[in-house]
Amino acid sequence: MKPSLTVLALALTLATPPALAWSRQGHQLVGELAERELSPAARAQVQDLLADEPEPSLAGVSTWADEIRAAKSPLGEASQRWHYVNIPADDCDYVAARDCPDGDCVIGAINAQAKVLGDLSQPRQARVEALKFLVHFVGDAHQPMHAGYPHDRGGNKHQLNYTGKGSPEGEGTNLHGVWDYWVVQGAGMDNAAYVEHLHALELPSDPATGAENPAQAWTLESCRLIRSEGLYPPGRKITDAYLDRHRPVADARLRLAGARLAALLEKTLAP
Repeated sequence: MKPSLTVLALALTLATPPALAWSRQGHQLVGELAERELSPAARAQVQDLLADEPEPSLAGVSTWADEIRAAKSPLGEASQRWHYVNIPADDCDYVAARDCPDGDCVIGAINAQAKVLGDLSQPRQARVEALKFLVHFVGDAHQPMHAGYPHDRGGNKHQLNYTGKGSPEGEGTNLHGVWDYWVVQGAGMDNAAYVEHLHALELPSDPATGAENPAQAWTLESCRLIRSEGLYPPGRKITDAYLDRHRPVADARLRLAGARLAALLEKTLAP
């Protein structure tokens, strides 16, 4: 029997991030999962748009948005705020004018880049960049801390000490970094094994189906998970037990991100 995503299904009812959200591996997993689910028509368009890329696949371009930001290129600088949204209210009460002014947040970025990708009158390079942005930003929207509190910049200012397999002597980090990197890396699987593990997960009925603004619905799910799943540890020290306890939530988010990215690309490229 396929494992269930009950933890996520229950949860759904109810600051500037570091350089690589979900880690390079996490974003690559989202890209690989999505590409597996594309129709031949959508896959052909993806392959055409990415033909000139060094790694011409959704997984291969999944970290480009972080790489241009780290390089401080003009586009990287302009897109810094597109990776996240900070929502001050405990009930995840999103107010676009306050939380995403001028569309400068992950919700606005997903919607804007999807429009560019689907507009055949746009220059080819603009559509290529839009596709690369979408692969990354859909992943970002599903990382809970990318919809976190403004007061600690989505967990970036919530300092922690992690002691575990990857850091036996203890390492200074923060809650955002734990969710960007350690929760996924702590699984100890390479991409091939991890993508098979995620692909085997049974997806629940998608509560965002039919949403007027799916990107907003996905992101607010992440926001609610911070509260409902108790992602802030009670103390300032964590071990592998924290990672193991919360990895099912991370896995569910990665799996959903892949499926939703595929659906978005189908709607945009092969309606």
